[in-house]
Amino acid sequence: MRILTFTGKGGVGKTSVSAATAVRLSELGYRTLVLSTDPAHSLSDSFNLPLGSEPTKIKENLHAIEVNPYVDLKQNWHAVQKFYTGIFKAQGVSGVVADEMTILPGMEELFSLLRIKRYNASGLYDVLVLDTAPTGETLRLLSLPDTLAWGMKAVKNVTKYIVRPLSKPLSKMSDKIASYIPSEDALDSVDQVFDELEDIREILTNNQKSTVRLVMNAEKMSIKETMRALTYLNLYGFKVDMVLVNRLLDTEEDSGYLEKWKTIQQKYLGEIVDGFSPLPVKKLRMYEQEIVGLKALEQFARDMYGDSDPSAMMYDEPPIKFVRTGDIYEVQLKLMFANPVDIDVWVTGDELYVHIENQRKIITLPISLTGLEPGDAYFNNKWLHIPFDLNNHKQNGSRR
Repeated sequence: MRILTFTGKGGVGKTSVSAATAVRLSELGYRTLVLSTDPAHSLSDSFNLPLGSEPTKIKENLHAIEVNPYVDLKQNWHAVQKFYTGIFKAQGVSGVVADEMTILPGMEELFSLLRIKRYNASGLYDVLVLDTAPTGETLRLLSLPDTLAWGMKAVKNVTKYIVRPLSKPLSKMSDKIASYIPSEDALDSVDQVFDELEDIREILTNNQKSTVRLVMNAEKMSIKETMRALTYLNLYGFKVDMVLVNRLLDTEEDSGYLEKWKTIQQKYLGEIVDGFSPLPVKKLRMYEQEIVGLKALEQFARDMYGDSDPSAMMYDEPPIKFVRTGDIYEVQLKLMFANPVDIDVWVTGDELYVHIENQRKIITLPISLTGLEPGDAYFNNKWLHIPFDLNNHKQNGSRR
């Protein structure tokens, strides 16, 4: 299943672009699902149709859904929530507070991701279009598998080697102890969620199937946020294959008091084309009416894609590479707008850590690099190069 993720600053028109893309895909015969992960859903407003937490048919080959995190939470976490709620209530915690305390930070986003994995495995759709929340929330959503990776391993090991072997003997000692031992259903739920989360990371970073498209306006704040988004998305291994600049005023028309704004847009548009090169930049005009309903979305899609296929790979270059030249092995990351002074690189065991401001990526190194100390990282043409000398077997752990 081809996965297209649209993200950008709030208010730039991501939902309209996502919905129009889905409409065009369905016209080409692709079985298409457009899914909104934004808590402030507007996908139903874009189609001018009510949507729920399960796929709703919009037209032939097109379904849409607005994820309800509470429905997903109940389906995936009910056994765990029931167990811990019982413990909290036994300690005098009220029902509502006890329920809230069983929900871990990021849990709502986690179950939105689980849907991606399940639809991918279902075979029901050819293309999944993700209409996401504003950039910050989307980065949090997409980076969740990496963020939780270490904790997942720790919890699974504790469950496997300590909790499960000891639960039955301890529960037989007394009823009071038994009440604090999680049920098999609860343990199975935790294992299943963590296993699926690992699968999701592989799906979203599969650069042959999954790509991200950045939507922006020709405004300074939107451009800056999109630059940061591109840097962090590449850091986490997500391929970006297109930039869409939305709501451009027609340079051939008299825009009255907006003439000055038109000049500003054209200035920034030049900076966008130059700065984001070699990524293709799609220019989308401002419409005289709001884009709501199927007819308006169909027109928007025609203007956006013409006769081309939206599911095609618009730009094909992986954001992370492993390159060997002689005895020098390099890990290369495309960080187009990163400031070198904000980057910290170090190795611990078989894991390479790359830290940029408040974002951190952990890359598992090939076996041949385990135990090697990295050389000094350097930038070359927007790429961060982290060299390893295969003849340099020193104790690693230092920062570069």
